Amino acid sequence: MAQDHLQLFIAKMKIPFLLLFFLWEAQSHTASRPNIILVMADDLGIGDPGCYGNKTLRTPNIDRLASGGVKLTQHLAASPLCTPSRAAFMTGRYPVRSGMASWSRTGVFLFTASSGGLPTNEITFAKLLKDQGYSTALIGKWHLGMSCHSKTDFCHHPLHHGFNYFYGISLTNLRDCKPGEGSVFTTGFKRLVFIPLQIIGVTLLTFAALNCLGLLRVPLGIFFSLLFLAALILTLFLGFLHYFRPLNCFMMRNYEIIQQPMSYDNLTQRLTVEAAQFIQRNTETPFLLVLSYLHVHTALFSSKDFAGKSKHGVYGDAVEEMDWSVGQILNLLDELRLANDTLIYFTSDQGAHVEEVSSKGEIHGGSNGIYKGGKANNWEGGIRVPGILRWPRVIQAGQKIDEPTSNMDIFPTVAKLAGAPLPEDRIIDGRDLMPLLEGKSQHSDHEFLFHYCNAYLNAVRWHPQNSTSIWKAFFFTPNFNPVGSNGCFATHVCFCFGSYVTHHDPPLLFDISKDPRERNPLTPATEPRFYEILKVIQEAADRHTQTLPEVPNQFSWDNFLWKPWLQLCCPSSGLSCQCDREKQDKRLSH
Repeated sequence: MAQDHLQLFIAKMKIPFLLLFFLWEAQSHTASRPNIILVMADDLGIGDPGCYGNKTLRTPNIDRLASGGVKLTQHLAASPLCTPSRAAFMTGRYPVRSGMASWSRTGVFLFTASSGGLPTNEITFAKLLKDQGYSTALIGKWHLGMSCHSKTDFCHHPLHHGFNYFYGISLTNLRDCKPGEGSVFTTGFKRLVFIPLQIIGVTLLTFAALNCLGLLRVPLGIFFSLLFLAALILTLFLGFLHYFRPLNCFMMRNYEIIQQPMSYDNLTQRLTVEAAQFIQRNTETPFLLVLSYLHVHTALFSSKDFAGKSKHGVYGDAVEEMDWSVGQILNLLDELRLANDTLIYFTSDQGAHVEEVSSKGEIHGGSNGIYKGGKANNWEGGIRVPGILRWPRVIQAGQKIDEPTSNMDIFPTVAKLAGAPLPEDRIIDGRDLMPLLEGKSQHSDHEFLFHYCNAYLNAVRWHPQNSTSIWKAFFFTPNFNPVGSNGCFATHVCFCFGSYVTHHDPPLLFDISKDPRERNPLTPATEPRFYEILKVIQEAADRHTQTLPEVPNQFSWDNFLWKPWLQLCCPSSGLSCQCDREKQDKRLSH
């Protein structure tokens, strides 16, 4: 009888124990599958946020993120340019592996109707998380291509790379997108328009003078031909000026153009509302939100609430507006009680663009702090970017990690958290950050990091195991101009080959741990192991290059140039390619 009572008691106790077990399992599953918000600024320097030392720009919300989580002080972009850096971020792979690194001067896409872009066989973290049941969205800038063969195949579009929802721009923010802000094509205009017109003009005047003096009889056909050529060049030039903005600067929702050309009025507010609405739609399911700001790439802009309010002109206004937007997202997570279960990452795609100076002499680029160089080169100022991660339930607040990390590390980190196995048919260059973030490891998994200038291997960083030294060897460096300046002001960005660089044999060697400003290259006299260190680095570079298969070049001239059959326009807009459904929808809602 006593035995029967005991069995009955055990049977009754099993039920609450099982319930507790399943509740624990559910909580454990939730903790291991957080919501994920990845915030990327454009051209923000590591010296811009207050948490990285800026005393005059107000970034309280970015600073709040840092104080509530981990601040990475040696967080590195895989490329110092927008398109290849974002390709690396999305795939966890050096952009040269996917053909998203250029062999020519231009390293980013400049036309929406180019056929190049992130290849369809590349796997983004959005694809992996979508397969694991995550709701996925990209709000803001994409800059990784649109279509391949027809304007409706959308082979490179965010929705073909794992995102359920897209609201933003497919290209990038350019000076040409905002009237009165100048053009990124100034050098091209000079070479292809102004110089040819001058030559034609001088030729016409010379022929006319010779004809009048009777020294040379020039047929009228030659005069007409030269005039026709001049008229053709001028017509194409004026057509480019008129159509570039609507054809390349437009807002999309999924596959549909909703504003062409895009308006800068309350643009950051619109992106913020879209991000907030996506979060509110997904409070009951795990979600991935990539919030990719247009700030602070030129053309600079801000709403009336921020214009003229900062101590750093229009650039500071833009930074502070972006910080406000970050605060809106943080506040919403608190209101919805999602903060503890959400991993937030904040970064920039590369360093500040130090050569950005307006025609009026206003500085439109940010600060890279103590670091040399900036966007488009691999001095620390071009690749060392803000890196902040917060996940209150898991990551201890107030940490600072000085180990080398990469924006490619986000791919394996979020994949593992979502329970997605990494692809086994390709090399993933990123490393899981969680051991570092949770304090389970004190040393970066990156022994070597390879720094590319477009498709050219520019430098190698070596952090030996059980050592505090961080060696960085440059195979070539950009030729700054004017000499003694901190950038390539004559060309607006630094280029990667030919007369624009100086090659070094032996390579230029620095110990970044002791010389982060990269002012004092080492020599055999100052570093006894000089040649030994360079030998190890060269061997690592050789092993790395052997892992690079030949892939289609997404920046070949065929892929890069504008193709009229790929051009998107608003439906029913005719040849004007102009519409504003944002304004129409707002009117209807009222």
